[in-house]
Amino acid sequence: MTDLTGRVVLLTGASGGIGAAIATILGRAGASVVAHHLDARDRAGAEAALADVPPDRKLFLPADFAEPKAADPLWRAALDWRGRVDALVLNAAITRMGDGFEDPEEDWEESWDAQWRVNVLAPARLMRGAVRHWTARDRALGDGVLVTMSSWNAQRGSSSPRQIAYAATKAAIKATAQTVARGYARQGVLSYLIAPGIVRAGMSLEFARTLGDEGGITAGLQMGEWVPPDDIGHLVAFLATGKARHLTGATLDVNGATYVR
Repeated sequence: MTDLTGRVVLLTGASGGIGAAIATILGRAGASVVAHHLDARDRAGAEAALADVPPDRKLFLPADFAEPKAADPLWRAALDWRGRVDALVLNAAITRMGDGFEDPEEDWEESWDAQWRVNVLAPARLMRGAVRHWTARDRALGDGVLVTMSSWNAQRGSSSPRQIAYAATKAAIKATAQTVARGYARQGVLSYLIAPGIVRAGMSLEFARTLGDEGGITAGLQMGEWVPPDDIGHLVAFLATGKARHLTGATLDVNGATYVR
């Protein structure tokens, strides 16, 4: 089992799907987890994910990333909790159907704006806070670890022309995280990307519902099954240890060999 005892991890989007699986596995690995959630109604999912973690090893913080600069007070509160954050896991994201070129103008504008705020600007602001913290702190505390959840859509584009903005924003935050890896490698900052395929959680289930054909999606997967969220959680926990230092900058595909680069 991965050991994260003594490590402080800030996880965004901890209340459901992939995020909840990551939170549970981080907690079981001994990490002190700062679990971000959207609002009071959303908190229950994060609490359930960390139900077995002692109270002194978990902190729940709300933030609506659609609001400008909402990520800044979230970062400050996370940092104030223990005086440091050792790993930042950027999982929170949204997708909208309606950002295709043939969609109505009003829908197109709203969809692009919302996804840009949540999927790019908010995580970039958190990255900024984390990198400034890690490059200023004592290197004896170890390398700072950034794990950014991308998507195979960032590599190959979306299969739906109504999800152009989602693919574009995931590609944008991917490039941001890669630039962090290259720009701060000598200053003790490790930056990894995870690119999931079809995961049995949140967005993939929602996408399947819009198509009304989960069976057809499954038939197109090389392993004949969707990625379990726990697979992502265990990978995040391993990366959060900071032990795979020379893996920094890498994009790790998790799609059961359905898309091989």
